[in-house]
Amino acid sequence: MEKLNFLRNGVLRLPPGFRFHPTDEELVVQYLKRKVLSCPLPASIIPEVDVCKSDPWDLPGGSEQERYFFSTREVKYPNGNRSNRATGSGYWKATGLDKKIATCRSNQVVGMKKTLVFYRGKPPHGIRTDWIMHEYRLIIDPETTARTTQQANNSTHENWVLCRIFLKKRGTKNEDETAQSHNGDIPPSVANNMPVFYDFLAKDKTDLNLAPASSSSGSSGITEVSCNEIDDHEESSSCNSFTTFRRKP
Repeated sequence: MEKLNFLRNGVLRLPPGFRFHPTDEELVVQYLKRKVLSCPLPASIIPEVDVCKSDPWDLPGGSEQERYFFSTREVKYPNGNRSNRATGSGYWKATGLDKKIATCRSNQVVGMKKTLVFYRGKPPHGIRTDWIMHEYRLIIDPETTARTTQQANNSTHENWVLCRIFLKKRGTKNEDETAQSHNGDIPPSVANNMPVFYDFLAKDKTDLNLAPASSSSGSSGITEVSCNEIDDHEESSSCNSFTTFRRKP
């Protein structure tokens, strides 16, 4: 069977209509585990790139879509396990706790996912950006490793990771409110500031929510005025106008 290869110069090239949207379990089990154990991959679709040799916007592929890479972790100190994630213009900083990746059938933990954010500059005074990376690493049963690849080096297994890099899109508050209004829902912040129109010429004034005339609180600040109390020199059309008030937030 011919091996499928969708990489052209390190860039993913899928046929029209195809999208690569694997789950966390598929990334770990079907791709990372096969890569670590030197097994055939489902398809040549993830290139090998050292993600820390370049800034995220200089990596192969378009920045408007998610990009996947096999990479190796460079140890920051000779006698430690801490990774060196510094690039030319900044560094990747881990955030939050690592997430366990388990299989759906047996609920067995097969990998871990670490979330990192890219910062421009030098730590600890770097400037946070919207570049996000999910770093997947494999958890292998020692017996399975010894049985599958007896001549493999365990340190090589630990260095292989799978990285998903994307640019986070931030939605503004106004965009969210516009989307809700298009769906027929009025956001509370907009509803509280909407003008309320009162028809003072209506016979039934029970819907005006006006305070009684004897009320001393004066919270409404509205006084009914009849047309007879208006000066003669004013136009009679002013009695037919509407007064606009705003609800108190």
